[in-house]
Amino acid sequence: MPFISTREKIKLSKEEKTKLETISKSRTESKSKIERATMLILYFEGHTISSIARKLHTNRPRVERCIDKALNYGAFTALDDLPRKGGPSKITAEAKAWFISIACMKPKDLGLASEFWTTNELAKYARNNCESAGYPSLKQLSKGTVSKILSKSDVKPHKMSYYTEKRDPDFDRKMIQVLHIYKEVEVYRALNNDQDLVAYLSYDEKPGMQAIRNIAPDLSPNSGIYSDWKRDREYKRYGTVSLLAGIDLLTGKIYGKVFDRHRSKEFVKFLKSIDDIYPQNMKIKIIMDNHSSHISKETKVYLKTVPNRFEFIFTPTHASWLNIIEMFFSKMARSFLRGIRVESKEELKSRIMKYLDEINEIPTVFRWKWKMDEISIVKNIAL
Repeated sequence: MPFISTREKIKLSKEEKTKLETISKSRTESKSKIERATMLILYFEGHTISSIARKLHTNRPRVERCIDKALNYGAFTALDDLPRKGGPSKITAEAKAWFISIACMKPKDLGLASEFWTTNELAKYARNNCESAGYPSLKQLSKGTVSKILSKSDVKPHKMSYYTEKRDPDFDRKMIQVLHIYKEVEVYRALNNDQDLVAYLSYDEKPGMQAIRNIAPDLSPNSGIYSDWKRDREYKRYGTVSLLAGIDLLTGKIYGKVFDRHRSKEFVKFLKSIDDIYPQNMKIKIIMDNHSSHISKETKVYLKTVPNRFEFIFTPTHASWLNIIEMFFSKMARSFLRGIRVESKEELKSRIMKYLDEINEIPTVFRWKWKMDEISIVKNIAL
């Protein structure tokens, strides 16, 4: 179909414009028909090709084709695809299968430099190698056809997402142990027992919290000038600190200490602080990951001085999501730590501890829900 070099205005009667507007707002017409009706109305109202493309999040050639068809064949004919010459697919099923097998490989494994495919690179490789592989029907393979074949096969070689491999051979056993503790907490809470028998903590470290100072002062929101806070892009770093914290799963209180580092020495100091908080007749059960400081020689030496005081329940490797305190750390990062600025590391430490005090004024009891209906407690909890 020849394109018009200088486009005329589309002439629409009042009835035609009303009908196009009805189609453009329809909930039953096809997406393409609604889109084309909208294009014609906008063009009739004087919008440019570029502005229509931007408004509809499409490209200029698509808008041009619709308008040219309307000028050549009429507005309502332009809403549908023109008849095309039919014909069987030129790409055989075997060729498509070979193409998908290539798409599921990395380019670097085929002698190329890239780690992952783009549709252009994938089409180019298929065109250059299809004949030697015995699939000449792919010789004219285009980028658009690549997208169609991949879409129908639900293969996306140009995209990547992450997963976590279960590297811990005892993953299921350790997971069940952690879930049993959460179930114990649930049962213990239901008993409403006032006796000091056991404490349940969810513990972890949050390292790498940066002490950053502004070079220039923040500018507060100012009506009529700017609506949000303004901050200079330059800043000064003072280093990082680590928060060692545990949530009491029964009360919701958070006990924490802030250090410059999080070695065995700091972990032992945290345990000693917890030992001072709870009555000596209580067993303290702590859920934690298998960080080296938790099972180090220095930690073992301390634990020998307080026999039967602590019980460690280790989460599986790469399963920090099983530890409730990660929920608190996530909330802390999204609220308190977001954009924080201080004059020194000591100020950052002080403000972190103040934040914990504020949280503990109205503590939130975290409850674990996942798989709780599958866990049962067979041993008795003392009354």
